[in-house]
Amino acid sequence: MPEAETDVIVVGAGPAGLWLAGELRLAGVPTTVLERATERGPFTRGLGVHARTVEVLAMRGTADVPLEYGRKVPQWHYGMLTAPIDFSGLDTAFPFVLGYPQPMLEDLLERRAVELGATVRRGRAVTGLTQDGDTVRVTADGPHGPEVFTARYVAGCDGAGSTVRKAAGIGFPGTDATLYGYLGDVTLDNPPERGAVAVAGVGGALIIARLPGGRFRVAGFDPAAQDPDVPLTEDQLRASVEAAAGGRDFGLHEATWLSRFGNATRQADSYRVGRVLLAGDAAHMHWPTGGVGLNVGVQDAMNLGWKLAAVVQDRASDGLLDSYHAERHPVGARLLTDTRAQTALITTFSAEGLALRDMLAELLGRIPAMGSQLAAEMSGLAVAYPPADPGAHELTGRRIPDLPAGDTSLFGLLADARPVLLDFTGGAVSVAATRLAGDLGISTHAAGPWPGPEKVATALVRPDGYCWWATEDPSGDHVLAALGTLGVRFS
Repeated sequence: MPEAETDVIVVGAGPAGLWLAGELRLAGVPTTVLERATERGPFTRGLGVHARTVEVLAMRGTADVPLEYGRKVPQWHYGMLTAPIDFSGLDTAFPFVLGYPQPMLEDLLERRAVELGATVRRGRAVTGLTQDGDTVRVTADGPHGPEVFTARYVAGCDGAGSTVRKAAGIGFPGTDATLYGYLGDVTLDNPPERGAVAVAGVGGALIIARLPGGRFRVAGFDPAAQDPDVPLTEDQLRASVEAAAGGRDFGLHEATWLSRFGNATRQADSYRVGRVLLAGDAAHMHWPTGGVGLNVGVQDAMNLGWKLAAVVQDRASDGLLDSYHAERHPVGARLLTDTRAQTALITTFSAEGLALRDMLAELLGRIPAMGSQLAAEMSGLAVAYPPADPGAHELTGRRIPDLPAGDTSLFGLLADARPVLLDFTGGAVSVAATRLAGDLGISTHAAGPWPGPEKVATALVRPDGYCWWATEDPSGDHVLAALGTLGVRFS
């Protein structure tokens, strides 16, 4: 049984795995993706691409197709409350949820990864792995029998039932499912004009979203249909829709995908054990409300990609990978808290629960800042990474928007996944600092003025679009000192 060698094995060809493979190949890291399925499934699990994920795509020049063909939705729901969350005021060029089906996104990301040189091997069901001080050995059942792959690192992006996570002995604590929602992709002869959220007392909760091709997804919660072992039929789906919508079925027929989902909620103890790392649903599972799971997975991969590439290529020490868990595990924990809160709102039909829903909807309508904060969190724009140094500049760890820089913009400069040194001083950064940045593979560009209230003369932006460090000192001395202790090269 011959062994196939590569530098990184990515297990799972979903959005997180494919984006990670593309990021690794962008840096030139030999990468192989192993996927259990022989071909991409026809059904759409994820529908919404949130603003920060669109920014991630834009940083690598991959957003044009989704933006052209996707549906821009400026408002979405939170916990199926009657008051919508408005994204139109977000500080981004993409103030909306982009309706772009997951199979189309996966196709785009796979083509990018392959064009960059990744190898995607479908029909490989990973059965186990072992690791030592230098390599990881992965076994898989392939089309012609058992196969073995070896690599320096393995990334488990293989979903909530992750074989990689289990084989690496990583704990996945949390809670089992106690509540079950439903979804169906259907034709509606009498659809709501703009999609709808309907709540009708004890009857249930319902949301309707448009799909490409004139179809619709209906999803919700029916307190009278909570047996997960009973198959969901079109008749049962219609009954649940009618219960939530006060007797209306919107002319529902031709259901092509029917599914139940539970509120099991878990998170990996660690996103890294030795040479094994986790991203996406392999690291966190939750009730699929708000369309955030896919997005957090892609953003996991964006955080991990440049770090893993630097370590594999000996441009940084192995310790850089520890920052992946330190930064992304709290984001996953926040995701679980948020989806649990939304689940509570969606599934409560007591008099007290309905009163809480009414009160929160009224507050959202009356207090704009409340909705704005929820929009920032759902979109991913609010994510920030606490700096290790408590005395760091206040921008450190925060997302940097797509600022004008030289003849282009920041996102355009990040296309090759190298950091960018932004000079807001009009040229006061020393020649020595600029030369050292260049030696490290970091380009320096004039920008500004900085649009926020913070005082900043120079900022180093990481390959994933977050501020690595910043200084108020216009002389450039702090820049030279910081570059000297960076610990990562990009050349």
